[in-house]
Amino acid sequence: MLAIDVKDLRKQFSVQKNREGLGGALKDLFKREYNQITAVKDISFQIPQGEICGYIGENGAGKSTTIKMLTGILVPTSGHIRVNGFIPHKEREKFVRGIGVVFGQRSQLWWDIGVIESFQLLRKVYRVPEAEFKKRLDELVERLQLSELLNRPVRKLSLGQRMRCELVASLLHNPSILFLDEPTIGLDIMVKTEIRDFLKKINKEQGTTILLTTHDLQDIEALCSRVIMLDDGRIIYDGGLDELKSRWSKGREIRFQFGERPDLDALRGLTEDLAGVAWALDDELTASMWLPHAVNVSDALARVVGGGADIRDIKIIETNTDEIVREIYQSGTASKEATEKLAQPSEHADKEPVHHG
Repeated sequence: MLAIDVKDLRKQFSVQKNREGLGGALKDLFKREYNQITAVKDISFQIPQGEICGYIGENGAGKSTTIKMLTGILVPTSGHIRVNGFIPHKEREKFVRGIGVVFGQRSQLWWDIGVIESFQLLRKVYRVPEAEFKKRLDELVERLQLSELLNRPVRKLSLGQRMRCELVASLLHNPSILFLDEPTIGLDIMVKTEIRDFLKKINKEQGTTILLTTHDLQDIEALCSRVIMLDDGRIIYDGGLDELKSRWSKGREIRFQFGERPDLDALRGLTEDLAGVAWALDDELTASMWLPHAVNVSDALARVVGGGADIRDIKIIETNTDEIVREIYQSGTASKEATEKLAQPSEHADKEPVHHG
């Protein structure tokens, strides 16, 4: 069964045009004019139950607008949405019982009361039976180590402590889908790691579907096997993280440390028939071999290792997701050529490819 099913989803906003000068301001008082801004442009995707999917894009790409439609906060201009089989903005009461939401820059906890009191209020909102609530709360508090925080007012929590409490708040009613919008923003690396580990566990043990929007691409690396990338309201990539890397990273670098100064000409001779392979001397004892993706790593390594040089250490350096995504946006992916390159149908996409104008 699909957790999320989106077809031809579009969202337009009317934004008032402000005319210049005093005369323009007077005209605006009596007759306002509006521009139509399209934030999400006919996107389609499906997310099966139990998947962790990263939803990424630059500011203004349409990520938060999509999440707000998926959670029923905004009504789509056109298109179809089903989340857990419900239409979010039409079947609110039944729908919200099956989802949890964490907005990194907004709190669902009450600022001036103790954390436990916020949790009790949320129990009543979601109509969770007391025994079920206590069992669930005890489990979550233990996993996220919150026992010392329960009686503190939310305003006295650090950002990391508050985000752990926000996660508990979103999971108290045992939702099958969790929407996370920038859940690790502003957190230090230790807290980020704790939250990532926790999310992986609930996904593995309980099959919780997670849709994650983030600017921290290390979140994507740590959690997601699939990524959907938006640019100017359109999906420009929907597929596996490994496929994104292989398609867009420029290649791999293998760094060799030798027992004596390497002979660069001899090393080049070992790989001269491998198209695109390049060598560089890093220092007296280190040389790097750059490999395009078309070249088999094992083949290239075997040649060098079998060449008789005194190799002490080998390190394979992959281009990380952060660098790849930056490269995609900086190289003008919104151009027709790049968009067509990325918009190939994947195993996750609908039967028809997404078309971009």
